[in-house]
Amino acid sequence: MSRLQTIDPAVVAGRAKELLDAVQASLGLTPNMTKAMANSSAVLEGYLGLSGPLGKTLTPQLREQIALVVAEENGCGYCLSAHTALAGLAGLSEADLHASREARSENRATDAALKFARAVNAKRGGVSNEDVALVRAAGFSDGEIAEIVGHVALNVFTNYFNKVAEPTIDFPVVEPRLARAA
Repeated sequence: MSRLQTIDPAVVAGRAKELLDAVQASLGLTPNMTKAMANSSAVLEGYLGLSGPLGKTLTPQLREQIALVVAEENGCGYCLSAHTALAGLAGLSEADLHASREARSENRATDAALKFARAVNAKRGGVSNEDVALVRAAGFSDGEIAEIVGHVALNVFTNYFNKVAEPTIDFPVVEPRLARAA
């Protein structure tokens, strides 16, 4: 049971209703995470405001792989479940899903991006010059490096929100396996 109330889009009014209707129109469903975020229109609008533009950067596969490694490292079952489902829709194989959770890929560039994303998350942004050099050497531009950081930040936000709110997981449940206990 969710620790924060999930807002029913059918009975809410105002800005929260507009935002939840936009989520429904965009995704074809209204995930419990967004229903919990709707307790504050500012929180839901902030999430949508960042996820919309970032959803047009990098590849759909890499975006989901970054979300998987961050959710795994932060121990967020809701996000891990949601992004496992979305990654499957983006065409990632079961092997890709498992490797992504460990910040690994057979593709050199993807592997570097996932390791960089994990470093950004683990070091709370305090990455080394070597961390940046490795992702740059794999072919990522400064703009793409900034986008990786943006995706990490977006996923940290949703991980933390979901760990506090504990919305009911409305995707096939995937449990974090690598995250360290806090």
